[in-house]
Order: sequence, then structure tokens, then C-alpha cells
Amino acid sequence: MSAEATTLSPVVRRVLLGVSLSAIGNGLTLPLLVVYLGQVRGLGTSVAGFVVAYMAIMMLVLMPVVGIAVDRFGPRPALIGGLLVQGGGVALLTQVESTASAFAVASVMALGSSFLWSPQSALLGRLVTPMHRQRVFGIQFLLLNLGIGIGGLVAALVVDVESPATFTTLYLVDAATFVAYSVVLMTLRGVASGPAPVQEGHDADEGYRVVLRDRRLVRVAVLGLLLVACGYGSIQVGLPIMITVVNGLDVSWVAVAYAVNTMTIVVMQLVVLRLIQGRSRSRLLAVVALLWASSWLILGMSGLTTPAVAVVGACLSTLVFGLGETLSAPIIPSLVNDLAPDHLRGRYNSVQSLVWGVSGALGPAVAGLLLGADLVALWVSLVVGGCLVAGVLALRLRSSLTPELDGRAAPGAA
Repeated sequence: MSAEATTLSPVVRRVLLGVSLSAIGNGLTLPLLVVYLGQVRGLGTSVAGFVVAYMAIMMLVLMPVVGIAVDRFGPRPALIGGLLVQGGGVALLTQVESTASAFAVASVMALGSSFLWSPQSALLGRLVTPMHRQRVFGIQFLLLNLGIGIGGLVAALVVDVESPATFTTLYLVDAATFVAYSVVLMTLRGVASGPAPVQEGHDADEGYRVVLRDRRLVRVAVLGLLLVACGYGSIQVGLPIMITVVNGLDVSWVAVAYAVNTMTIVVMQLVVLRLIQGRSRSRLLAVVALLWASSWLILGMSGLTTPAVAVVGACLSTLVFGLGETLSAPIIPSLVNDLAPDHLRGRYNSVQSLVWGVSGALGPAVAGLLLGADLVALWVSLVVGGCLVAGVLALRLRSSLTPELDGRAAPGAA
């Protein structure tokens, strides 16, 4: 990573340091909320599930507001506010004792979470030139996965359902990482604060109507909606059900498969960043679609023979999926930020976050519905077909992008 990091300014390195801190905190608690609310606090699995769903819906509702706030106040202040609110919400989880308090704390956490991803992407997009955006977003993705992996490993060694103190300790540490990230950003005084200068040919009063008239952004959003729904959104629910229910493997293999996915990203991300430099983004997104379609085919066919083959198939599936992630993670946010005028960067990133939120809800819902009804072949066909259609959309996107936007020429070469 050092060779890549030498191209990054000290300001960007500090932002990535904050990303690493919060990623470790997320890893400590990311898979535990339903278990904590349902079993440790005794609210039941149904209530815990409704709390998580409520948070997701609230975040979707808030996303357009986030974009406006980022463009008006700047990405750094918006992100600092989100981190502090999120840290407070996570700390308040330790005090949950009833359904009402769970939903109240979930409201605080949803508000804080809404002000994390879009402002962070807008901040990096504003700090980094187009030439280096793919590299920075790729490194960010690597650090997120590495941090979540480390945090998850620590949590696995510490947490005990019979000991509520183990959960509350992890939540307090997680809250502290959000605060630490905000402190890192506070040291960057004057950086990405306030509205960005309005570019020539634009109006300071432009809003979402102008953003949604950008046909290139709309095409990227539609492509992302389909690709993410059949990719990330499906793997969250589809993979565990396929491994445990359909293929009849022990639940521990779910953790192993996810570990293979994380290690693939950590090991390959910097290699991939070097390989994709100067190559067509639209064609690379088509490769992502093909890799993810192949991943689902491997997983779907792995359970047709022996349990040993099913284990190998599950791990191979997440490895192939991880390779696709190393391509999509730097390309999609870079493309969105290259399309965005500086004074609308918050709104552009909020549209992309909204796409991910909708896909993240749609994918699990379809997977749960079809796999729960034992319609395995239909679900596999649906996600494979969806990925392939997304690949076609990616190839068609090429004609609407300039060589610079498509990554085929050095930014500014024209």
C-alpha cells in the first residue's frame, strides 16, 4: 500500500485514517444488532428485525436532505456532524431496555448514518483530482474491508450472549471510533467547508431537478440499481441461506465464505487498481457484471453434489464475487464524482447512496421471498440474468461518456 499512498496528500491520508478507525468499530458491531436487541435485551427477533428495517427506511427518506446539506455547508462539516450523532446513537444502544427506546435510539443512529457515506464520498471527490479518484476510492474500500475484518475477528473472540457487558463494551468502543474519526476531520480546518464555487455555465440555485436531468448520471444510477440489487443486496441474504438451508452446511461456513471474500479484496485491491488504470470504466463494469453472474452460478451449482464440493463452491463463489468488488468499488464512485459539478457534488453522491439503499432493500427481500419458498433455481436465474442485463447496460453506457469520463484518457488530456 505504501507505493500507492505516496501519491496521496497528507489531508487525504488523514481522511483515510479516519475511515480505518470507523471501519474497525463497525466490524466490532456490524452483525450484532439483531442478536443484541433480540436476545440480549429480550425484545425478540421480530422487533429487532423491524428496528433494522425502520433504520433503513429512515435513511432512504433522509438521503435527499443529506445531499442539500453537503452542498450548502460542505462535506467536512456534514460528515463531522454525522459521525458525532452516529457515535452518540451507538453509545445509547447500551441503554436500550424497551421497544420504544430501541426505536428512539434507532432514529438517532439512522440520522447519523445518513450523514456518513454521501458526505465522505463527496469529501474525497472534492479533495482528489479525477486522475487519482479511482485509486483513492479503491484504497478506501480496502481499508473498510480490512477494518471490518479486524473488528469482526475481535468481536468473535469477545462477544457472549450470556454476558451483556461484552456487547455494551463493543458498542462503546465503536462509538469512540466515530468520535475519533470526527476529531481527525476537525484537524483539517478550512478543508471542504462551505459551498463549493459554482462552475461557469451553472446557477447557484440549481438543485435536484438539474441533477436528475443529467442523463449520464441517470444511466449510471439505473445500472447501479440493477447491479447492486443482484450483487451486494443479494449476497447479504442469499449467500447465508444457500449455504445453510439449501446446501445443508454448518453455519460456520458462512463466516468462512465471508472471510474468503474479505481476504480477496484486501490482497487484490491494490493490484487491481494498477491493472485498471487507463482502461474503459464501462467495459470494466461489464466485467464486474460477468464476475458476479459467474459467482452466483458457482454457488447455485455447488450444492448439486457432495458437501465437500458445496464448501469449495461457496468459498470460490465469494472469491469471484470479491474480484468483482475490487473493480466496482473504485469505478462507480469515481465516475459519479467525475460527472458532478463541485457545487452539486453532495446531491450527486446522495443519488448514488439512494440507489445503494434501494438495491440493499430490494435484493434481500427478493432473496428471502424466493429462497424461503424453495424457488432456488428461479432465484439463481434471476440474479444471474440481472447481472448479465447490467453488463449490457454497462457496455451501452460507453457511448455516452467522453474518453476522460470513461477512463480511457488521462483527465484533462483534451
